[in-house]
Amino acid sequence: MSLPVTNVIEPRPRDLGDFVVRRVLPSGRQPTVGPFVFFDHMGPADFPPGKGIDVRPHPHINLATVTYLFEGSLMHRDSVGATQNIEPGAVNWMTAGRGIVHSERSNDAFRQQQSRIHGIQSWVALPVTEEECEPSFKHYPSDRLPETTIGTVAVRLIAGQAFGLSSPVPFSHPIAYADCEAELGGELTIDPEYSERAIYVVEGAVNITGTRYEPGQMILLSAGEAVTIGLSDASRMMYLAGEPFPETRHIWWNFVSSRLERIQQAKHDWREGKFDAVPGEDEFIPLPE
Repeated sequence: MSLPVTNVIEPRPRDLGDFVVRRVLPSGRQPTVGPFVFFDHMGPADFPPGKGIDVRPHPHINLATVTYLFEGSLMHRDSVGATQNIEPGAVNWMTAGRGIVHSERSNDAFRQQQSRIHGIQSWVALPVTEEECEPSFKHYPSDRLPETTIGTVAVRLIAGQAFGLSSPVPFSHPIAYADCEAELGGELTIDPEYSERAIYVVEGAVNITGTRYEPGQMILLSAGEAVTIGLSDASRMMYLAGEPFPETRHIWWNFVSSRLERIQQAKHDWREGKFDAVPGEDEFIPLPE
């Protein structure tokens, strides 16, 4: 029997100006988990009245972004005309395809009082045949995501299939993404249905065969065997899994693609103002030097 844990990724802090995130993927130890190519833990960050988040319009290609909040809210606007406030437990799934531009800002209600933001932002690469699809945006309220309780652990499935659940979020490649919470502790067994699996500790702690893992750590699980996770009281973890793509994915800034030349084209197009704009917004984040 192999060891249940193959690697542990420690987060790297990144100061985004308004707040600090813990960046987990990509990592030198593990660039991807299945189709997941990027994973940021936002906050928890507190804002006094009058303050909030202002992420100016910026571009993406050949990927889908997934915003999932535990606390707070964010107003999403994009170049396909979508305007959507996201709240805890709901999902904003934005497919960049051939190219999309979006902003994320705190809404007026958030700024009027002492507020907190806490959540996960992740990116999944698109299959090669779908990289240049038409950009789109889909919002899924929390009551549309399937939930179950396994022992004392509450599970909400964000995308894909896992724990006997199937998410309404469409994605054509094998994937699983779930929010798992245990107020009074408990155990959760992760089945070996995907060749790449990981858990990320958000709050509390988890235990795997006697080893304790703390918030901010991503634990890579070995393939082919069920792994039982012990969750402490008031703990929360994300489960992410899927099948890797046969092709390498290249990442530069906000661009992801199986082709390096496509990223070069995107850099040129953003510099020259060739992406569609977000209606009503004149600001933008310049291309990094």
